[in-house]
Amino acid sequence: MAMAETAQQVVGEERSEGFVRGLGLLDSTMIVAGSMIGSGIFIVSADIARQVGSPGWLLATWLLTGLMTVGAALSYGELAAMMPNVGGQYVYLREAWSPLWGFLYGWTMILVIQTGTIAAVAVAFARFLGVLVPSISPTSYILGPLDLSDSYAVSLSTQQLVAIAMIVLLTWVNTRGLELGKWIQNTFTFTKTAALIGVILLGIVVGWNADAIATNFGNFWAQRDVATITPDVGGLPATSAIAGLFGLLIAMCVAQVGSLFSSDAWNNITFTAGEVKNPRRNLPLALAFGTLLVTGLYVMANVAYLVSVPMSTIQHAPDDRVATAVLASIFGPAGAVIMASLILISTFGCNNGLILAGARVYYAMARDRLFFEPIGRLNRHHVPAVALAVQGLWSCLLVLPRTRSVDAATGAVAYGNLYSNLLDWVVSAVLIFYIMTIGGLFVLRRKRPDAPRPYRAFGYPVVPALYIAAAAIVLVVLAIYKTKTTGPGLLIVLTGIPVYALWRKRALAAN
Repeated sequence: MAMAETAQQVVGEERSEGFVRGLGLLDSTMIVAGSMIGSGIFIVSADIARQVGSPGWLLATWLLTGLMTVGAALSYGELAAMMPNVGGQYVYLREAWSPLWGFLYGWTMILVIQTGTIAAVAVAFARFLGVLVPSISPTSYILGPLDLSDSYAVSLSTQQLVAIAMIVLLTWVNTRGLELGKWIQNTFTFTKTAALIGVILLGIVVGWNADAIATNFGNFWAQRDVATITPDVGGLPATSAIAGLFGLLIAMCVAQVGSLFSSDAWNNITFTAGEVKNPRRNLPLALAFGTLLVTGLYVMANVAYLVSVPMSTIQHAPDDRVATAVLASIFGPAGAVIMASLILISTFGCNNGLILAGARVYYAMARDRLFFEPIGRLNRHHVPAVALAVQGLWSCLLVLPRTRSVDAATGAVAYGNLYSNLLDWVVSAVLIFYIMTIGGLFVLRRKRPDAPRPYRAFGYPVVPALYIAAAAIVLVVLAIYKTKTTGPGLLIVLTGIPVYALWRKRALAAN
């Protein structure tokens, strides 16, 4: 079996193997939107606000993320229509660059990108369930912390147990067939989209606060209480958003960690291309519709925050729960309960989409003989059950680590959540492959000029080139200023090189 098959060969093979093309345009759009909307939009604006310091730059950060996301999705549309194969981005990298790049993406997907995101979303689900059920807590231990180093430990708390249970449940559900997974995805995406729209309307209509508006929009670009950004690379000075244009650039790039993570996973629909009806038409449309919808909602959510509460409240919201602070300003203490319920719906639907789609990448790798052979099989429900199980197991293991810190004054040890670290790991790793994939658009235009392209990338070559430039700047800044947390993601990518060599040797021996 050749390592790089033509799109027509792969599509034919998938059809004979039993994939069910059961995803229409609406279903596909729901996977795009549902995989994007999790808990981030309700939380990360607090950290972004601390980094950039003003209402204007807060909105600018979200707008920049939205433009990058939509631009990338419009570029991916051409690749998706050209190669509507199961595995999506894995296939694009394989065909544009080499099987090595496809493998490195799949390898990083299973070690941190997809599984790390699933773990982070599951922990967020459990975290907000704890608002409703106080016994679900990060300090209510079943197995107490075991220190691994000065910075990390592992434990099993009731919060972590709930996160693991969520992953196990959704993994099992998705082994029962596409129809059940699709039904859950559509139901929860519709519900949480309506809920997010409700938060926006409540914030703008009911929460309209004249004092907050005067403070925020009367001093739209005035920066206050900005965080100092200290580089992890020695020899470079600390900076902040008020330190001129350079400091503002650094602050916006660092702030992109939260907004990019909240907007990520839009590409997951490409993984399920073998199950999409009329994929050459529906994949580009779903990518465009889904990312435009979510980008619009995210920007309007931040507008709702700014007309409801002062910038200082956003920056210092308890536990970074900005949306909760907004609802609390309207409903009082009941706001926390309402918001927690909405986030439970949002994170549940988000993780269903992530779990459903991610396993298709490992399936495609196994079909290329670059992963364990059983992962490349479908069960009687026409889904890659072994791939789902492997993904679920590793995601559960990623729930267990905790951050560890020691109070300098008292010597007391505190154990935090790995959530923010997982954000850094995921964003740094995923940006590499977004850059490479969109770069592959240029490569394939040259290598395969006559390949069928039912849809051509909007704004080519300017829009794809602008995305590559913006993403590269963010990646470099994160590598310098957040080396300790972005470094592991980059190292995971590199560890795939010797692993690929072993799998490649095995695949060649089998031919």
